Amino acid sequence: MNTVARSPLILLAGTADTKSDEIVFLQERLRALGAQPLTMDVGVLAAGHAPVDIANRAVAAAAGTTLEAVIASGDENSAMTLMAQGAATLAAQLHADGRIHGLLALGGSMGTDLAFDVAAALPLGVPKVVVSTIAYSHLIPPERITPDLIMVLWAGGLYGLNSLCKSALAQAAGAAVGAALAAEPPRIGGTQRPLVGMTSLGKSCLAYMVRLKPALEARGYEVAVFHTTGMGGRAFEALARAGRFCAVMDFSLQELANHLGGSVVTSGPDRLTGAGASGTPQLVAPGAVDMVDFPAWQPVPAALEGRAVHVHNRLIASATSAPPLRRHVAHEIGARLAAATGPVTLLLPTRGIEQWDQPGQPLHDPEGLAAFLGAMRSAVTGRTVLVELDAHINDEAFCTAALAQFDRWVAEGAVPPGRP
Repeated sequence: MNTVARSPLILLAGTADTKSDEIVFLQERLRALGAQPLTMDVGVLAAGHAPVDIANRAVAAAAGTTLEAVIASGDENSAMTLMAQGAATLAAQLHADGRIHGLLALGGSMGTDLAFDVAAALPLGVPKVVVSTIAYSHLIPPERITPDLIMVLWAGGLYGLNSLCKSALAQAAGAAVGAALAAEPPRIGGTQRPLVGMTSLGKSCLAYMVRLKPALEARGYEVAVFHTTGMGGRAFEALARAGRFCAVMDFSLQELANHLGGSVVTSGPDRLTGAGASGTPQLVAPGAVDMVDFPAWQPVPAALEGRAVHVHNRLIASATSAPPLRRHVAHEIGARLAAATGPVTLLLPTRGIEQWDQPGQPLHDPEGLAAFLGAMRSAVTGRTVLVELDAHINDEAFCTAALAQFDRWVAEGAVPPGRP
């Protein structure tokens, strides 16, 4: 372990005008744990008494403005939005220059809002800890949460230090330092095996990964399987958009159906766009798009009343969607694939698209499946290649077809060859 790794540099972001005592406490805790704080003041009022390394004027300048202009921008929301822009820009540059190994940010709702932008500016694998008075709140939309974010609830920490909030701050400092010391950022490219990104919805609902993962590994590829329950799709899309995959097997699109159906189990509005934007070859299938998820601990949403329901566990349940929504989902899949800049093949299994839609299962709905298949056929446009399969998505024939297309792309040079 090198010297830098033993003494990680942690970007400490907070509003010195209102949180100086807390910032000083965190600086002390970070140093006691063997780390070095690099403190950024993102406040817009008085300077505060906490020593800072990056003044709020520098943060405003990074947003292309001045502190005076930020203060005069209209209200606290517009002011903090500008400061968030500057803070995110600086954080990205600090990381690119090798000057920070992790992020620790603190705040109430304003500081948390800013912290999310700063965290999003740092790559996957860089430790990100946010201590917040609204941690895990329903106020936070899923698309604002970076996939590897750590949150600590700042109990009793709205104003001033006390034993309760010190406990939370100390834990947050420990989490940031521990994560920075233990971090092993993903190594992609160079001598590494090419990485294939795959999506699935557990192993009981969609089972193709059981066959596909070892088959791809035998061909010399690394395979990362993402659980499409909201945040999994967020991570998948971010990496796909950044071009981190040599190809994707995006076979579980339920997050898109959830988003269009108004479910809270969403990865945001950009699902099924990342790989297309980066030109990454896409093998796509409409796995589980016949369902809309909802929290199992809440009543069935009014829009899903009367539909067949499968309760997966005490957290999540699924209801079949009506034909109009299924047709809407098909249209969106076709439109998003048509916008892709790289090769796209859509595999359409005509005997079913998830485990529970088969005869005798709770979500069996031949009429709904037929409506979706018809709409999907007519929605395929542009360069998207449609391959219909007389099979269920969990059948071996589906995996055989997926591997055959993947191998063709390798032979044609669209996908790099695997490494032993």
